[in-house]
Parts: sequence; C-alpha cells; structure tokens
Amino acid sequence: MAVSQPSIRRWTTKHVAKWLKEEGFSDYVDLLCNRHRLDGTSILTLTEYDLRSPPLELKVLGDIKRLMVSIRKLQKQNSDVLEELGYTYEGWLSGSGAHSPNSIQGSDWLYNGDPARDSDEPVASLSADQYHQYTNGKYKQHTRRLDPEYWKTILSSVYVVFVFGFTSFVMVIVHERVPDMQTYPPLPDIFLDSVPRIPWAFAMAEACGVVLCNIWLLVLLLHKHRSILLRRLCSLMGTVFMLRCITMFVTSLSVPGQHLQCSGKLNSDMWAKLKRAVAIWSGFGMTLTGVHTCGDYMFSGHTVVLTMLNFFVTEYTPRGWNFIHTLSWVLNLFGIFFILAAHEHYSIDVFIAFYITTRLFLYYHTLANTRAYQQSRRARIWFPMFSFFECNVNGPVPNEYCWPFSKPSILKRLIG
Repeated sequence: MAVSQPSIRRWTTKHVAKWLKEEGFSDYVDLLCNRHRLDGTSILTLTEYDLRSPPLELKVLGDIKRLMVSIRKLQKQNSDVLEELGYTYEGWLSGSGAHSPNSIQGSDWLYNGDPARDSDEPVASLSADQYHQYTNGKYKQHTRRLDPEYWKTILSSVYVVFVFGFTSFVMVIVHERVPDMQTYPPLPDIFLDSVPRIPWAFAMAEACGVVLCNIWLLVLLLHKHRSILLRRLCSLMGTVFMLRCITMFVTSLSVPGQHLQCSGKLNSDMWAKLKRAVAIWSGFGMTLTGVHTCGDYMFSGHTVVLTMLNFFVTEYTPRGWNFIHTLSWVLNLFGIFFILAAHEHYSIDVFIAFYITTRLFLYYHTLANTRAYQQSRRARIWFPMFSFFECNVNGPVPNEYCWPFSKPSILKRLIG
C-alpha cells in the first residue's frame, strides 16, 4: 500500500477503484465501485460468499479466488482496523480460510465454495442461536435467528382445516357418483390380482399412520422451530389434498374389490351431504373411527399422510437418529403394503400418491433452502404460497430441540 494513501477507513469508492486497478481487477471497478459503491470498510469486510451470491454474483472462479487473495492481503495489512470492527485475523494468516471461534461476529462465510451449513445439534459452549459444524476438518460458525411468525402458522392451519373440510364434501359427492359394480367391475391390477385380500390389513395401515403421527407430534413438540415445521406441514398437506380433490372429482374409477359395498345417492339434499361431510371430517376419514367411503381412489389419501409424516420425521431429526429414521420408513412402507393388501386402492392410486407427495416435499424444501431462488420473480408467480410462508426463512432450519414449556423447573422439582 502506498505511503500517500489515506487510512483505509477514509477510502472512498475512488480509492477502492484505484486499488482494484493496481491489483489487476479493472473489469470489476464498475460493478463494485460504481454500482454497489464499496468503500474502504466494505471492501475490507468483503467475503467470498458476498462475491458469489446476489447481488454481485461473480461467475469466473479464478477471478473470485484471486480477488479474495488480494482482499486477504489487504485485511492482513489492516488487522488493527478489523479488530476495531469486531473481527480478528487469526484464522486468515494461514490462508486456509478457517476461522477461530472469535474471528467472525455475525457473518456468513464460505468454504470451498459452499456456505456454512447448520449442524443437526447445537453446541453447548455457544449460545442458543449459535451453532457450528466441522467439515473437512475446518471450523464453521453461523449465527442466525429464525422468526417463528406465529400468525403465518395460524393461517396455514386455517388453510389445511379448510382443505380437509372441502375434501370431505368432495368425498360425499364422488361417493354418489361411484360407478355401478355390475356395469363396471374392478379394473385389472397386477398387485390386486396376484395378492389375496387381507381383511384386517386396512386397519393395520391406519394403525401405522397413528404411530407415525405420534412420533411426529413428539418431534414437533420438542423442536425449537416448531412453528416453522407446523407451517410447512400444513401448507404441504393442504396443497396435496386440494390436488386430490380435483383428481378424484374429475375421474370416477370403479371400486377395486368386490368386498366393497358402495351404493350411490345416500344423501338426497344438501343438508344431508353437509352432515355426512362433517362426519368424515371429524373422523379424519379413517375406518377406525367408523368412516366408510367409496369413489375417492385417485389418489390415496392414506398414502399421502403416511409418506408426508415419514418425510417430516426424517427431515427434522438429526442424521444420527438411525432408529427413528428406520422405524419411520418401516411404518411408511408397511402402511402402503397394507393399503394394497386390503384391496382398498388400486396400485396406481398408491404410486401416484407416493410420487406426488415426495416430489412436492423435495421441491418445497429445495426452494426453501436456496436463498437466491426465494427472491426470484418466478417463485413469486408460480409458488405464491411458498413465497409468502418462506420469505423470512433464510436457509435450512437447524434441528435444535428445547423444552416447550416456559417453566421446566416444576418438572425438575418433581423429579428431584
């Protein structure tokens, strides 16, 4: 750095432009100095994550690396200024990019081109909102607070309750339109034609769902970010069941088995239809609660619930919880088998339900975990509900757990 140069604290955009030209980065003077007005302090605290992510989004890897080398030299020459700003240079001297625990205060850093990810478990030595992870032997730290936004969770709950009620009413409608068994016998199905019907299988499928639901409720109760998890479950479940309303209303399939006694026109007037819909809604559409319906085949609602709960349990529990993950998948797959073994759905009903549920879950979470795409115009147009619910959730939700009640000391006194 030239002697005549003022302190980096007093650098203007013109000084930064001059420094960039001296370092051989004339092509980026317009982007960094003219468009984004980087002065001395801002260029000193620039990170590789800043260079790669919006709004800069540098595309040439070699330029990114060379520019970071020059910035680190500048940081080394002005380590005293860094300390005044709340940073230390201990982790930068080696040139490896690893930082000591005190080298970053509330910044996002990038290692090997990847932003620091959240660990599945919080570290005891850090505060509740700080957590770290070791990857390739390098220390990562990230500080981020997630706003629960309870009002959005309430809206998503209202949405899924409305969808379930609407689904119940559509089930009443399609029940009256079910094709006559004498005129339209069951369609050929390789699985149903090969596997004899097991009378108690459907009850076992619902029992698998009940166990899986209890596991999920326990995870939800103890998860620190339970509001975000519940909001995501409600929005996804409501969307899938809304799609199910359309598919089963548009096309009425013949019953998949002769054991199903379905007769149309059970409800003559609208009031009777509404009472029947309320009975289905209050009984959660389960035969265990005395609900029996016909015609709602394309696609399987039981498969949707089993698969969605399984994916939420495995996504929001630490990777090391192998027993819970294995149990969740076993319940999901056995539940699907029991649905088919009971001859309550065609194989295509179950397959489409599994495919739609898994794809929607994966697409939703891929978008939610990608910060850049959240702010895109395309996401707001094609996924307005996603953009509304996830606009303030930046990055993956860490799997952190805490006691859900405000005064756990009562329980401690009882235990002794």
